[in-house]
Amino acid sequence: MAEGTLLYYITDSDSFSGNDQTRRIRLLDKISEAASAGVDYIQIREKGLSIRDFELLAREAVQLIRNCNSLRTKNREPKTALLINSRTDVALATLATGVHLPAGNISPPDVREIWKRALSTCGAGTPAGELPPPGPQISLSCHSLEEVTQAALNGADLALFAPVFEKKDAPGTTPIGLEALRQACHAKIPVLALGGITLQNAEACLRAGAAGIAAIRLFQENSIAETVRTLRGF
Repeated sequence: MAEGTLLYYITDSDSFSGNDQTRRIRLLDKISEAASAGVDYIQIREKGLSIRDFELLAREAVQLIRNCNSLRTKNREPKTALLINSRTDVALATLATGVHLPAGNISPPDVREIWKRALSTCGAGTPAGELPPPGPQISLSCHSLEEVTQAALNGADLALFAPVFEKKDAPGTTPIGLEALRQACHAKIPVLALGGITLQNAEACLRAGAAGIAAIRLFQENSIAETVRTLRGF
């Protein structure tokens, strides 16, 4: 179970203290730390940024992750994938790995069609390093078994199932619970547990059948390297 555990870091620079520039630097440090530690997926969420700043941040993140991935490739370690929250256009423009789709967003087939059309217009002479990946990786927010089942039918690569537990920043949120997570994990798609996940309850999610753990604070408020070792040591 430990070796195959997928780890998914969702960014939130607003949780850092300091001014905009300080929070940006801290976030990029965390992204680099996560990629170096072997986190499988990093989702750039950053809802408060303008599109311009969002794209600039994504470009910097792509370069940081490329640098980390080049070192890990030499050691034959899996690479970190960068997903852009909601914006397929930004993912394409920055050469990210794919997108995360919140509930109510466009469908995975729509994303794949947009991606296919964008690649077809890039031109045969474009260097490989300046092209987006041939097919986007797509994660999808899900809040019920039915939504996870539909995500699998629509061709999503991952389902983020939330909130499993009550969230620290939203104490009034009704958690879905471990039994609902257990049922969702029978779908034909990797399901990652999200929402109120801590080092104390993460193992219960994995034992319920989750393919991995997705989180913001679990990674941002702790040493990512130590968190990765703990989660993959269950």
